Amino acid sequence: MDQKLPISAYLIIGLMLFSLFFGGGNLIFPAYLGQLSGTHVWIAVAGFLVTGVGLPLLAIIAIGISGVDNVQPLAARVHPIYGVIYTVLLYLTIGPFFALPRTGTVSYEIGIAPFIGGDNQTIKLLIYTILFFGISLWLSLNPTKIVERIGKILSPLMLLFIAFIIIMSFVNPLGAQTTPQEGYDTAAFVNGFLQGYNTLDALGALAFGILIINAVKLYGQKSKKAIFTSVLKSGIIGVSLLALVYIFVAYIGSTSVTALGLADNGAPILSGASKHYMGQLGQIMLAFIIIIACLTTSVGLTSACAAYFYKLVPKFSYKTYAIVFTIFSVSVANVGLSNLITFSTPVLLFLYPITIVLILLVLADSIFKGRRVVYVCTMISTLIMSFVEGIHGFGISLGGLDQILSSYVPLYNVSMGWLTFALIGFISGCIIARMTAENPAEGTEISLTGETEM
Repeated sequence: MDQKLPISAYLIIGLMLFSLFFGGGNLIFPAYLGQLSGTHVWIAVAGFLVTGVGLPLLAIIAIGISGVDNVQPLAARVHPIYGVIYTVLLYLTIGPFFALPRTGTVSYEIGIAPFIGGDNQTIKLLIYTILFFGISLWLSLNPTKIVERIGKILSPLMLLFIAFIIIMSFVNPLGAQTTPQEGYDTAAFVNGFLQGYNTLDALGALAFGILIINAVKLYGQKSKKAIFTSVLKSGIIGVSLLALVYIFVAYIGSTSVTALGLADNGAPILSGASKHYMGQLGQIMLAFIIIIACLTTSVGLTSACAAYFYKLVPKFSYKTYAIVFTIFSVSVANVGLSNLITFSTPVLLFLYPITIVLILLVLADSIFKGRRVVYVCTMISTLIMSFVEGIHGFGISLGGLDQILSSYVPLYNVSMGWLTFALIGFISGCIIARMTAENPAEGTEISLTGETEM
């Protein structure tokens, strides 16, 4: 029998969801989006919220109603091998390839660089990231309540600090909103939608969504309907807080160009705004909060990735994976924040469309009765355009093929042609499913040890 949850339970779980997603990296992207969009900031933010807020919530709901404890069985509905490949790529993306190194670069750019400007930034970044990831590794290998406790204290502190900066930005704006940069003058919503990929929260939601589901279950929710309802209500609270932060930080960015200049990323915008409103003390406070927030995120990502790969290939120990991922992250982090964001673009342009489609297929599973052919056809169609978008992310033109696709595929010119292909694949899969007696997809899980898990 499901228990009726009090409002306080929804608030607690909602704040947990907010804390799970929110970190230093989530501040720099809306700030930068604001600078780029200028007077079109509200249109751009609307697109940003779809992928940066709405999609993570849908991902958690998809995990909840599917009854699985991680993303691999969901991706395995396409094919067990695909399930492994997709999940490995997802964990590498939110781990040592991009999100994990970014915790080091963001905390350096906001928390250290403004105070030690000048020459030898490369050496300074290297020394900092070795220390930062060394502490992260130590905490990852020595499980302790300290990270959890810091997180509970840090989230309210960060919210209060950001709230103060937001209030001051309305009372005494940094400057007037400026003319949108190229791309944001004509397609602000679409560019905001694509910028939302950078938060990586939809990918993280698939990896960490089970934490929210377990929290709901601890409050006595057992049936899929009760879990769905509880996750939805708690999620609305959590993502609403996230959305408010994104909206107002983007607004600060949109008024900052005159006072701070056009930045390469959002880090100097936040640091500059803190100094403008609160002086050196404000800059120091922001630095402390961001460094600790990024450190706790780093510990969580290192632990999650090491645990997954240890489960997948137990030939190597959890400790070995944690050490390897840490060393790799130090190397990647030292390319610098702006370069790291640039390098991640092709991967995200490839990975996000198939992630969005997977989430939507899971949510719509009952409509097509879980037929595997629908999963397969839809994913194959989406993968075609995902590969194309990934190639575009490297700045490579496909010449005549681009001209043909732009003429016949809606939204192709704004990097969203995958929507059309996904729809075609879905319709084709449904037609084939109706014409055959094909069985529903099995959520099987395989490991590289050769065993198949149900």
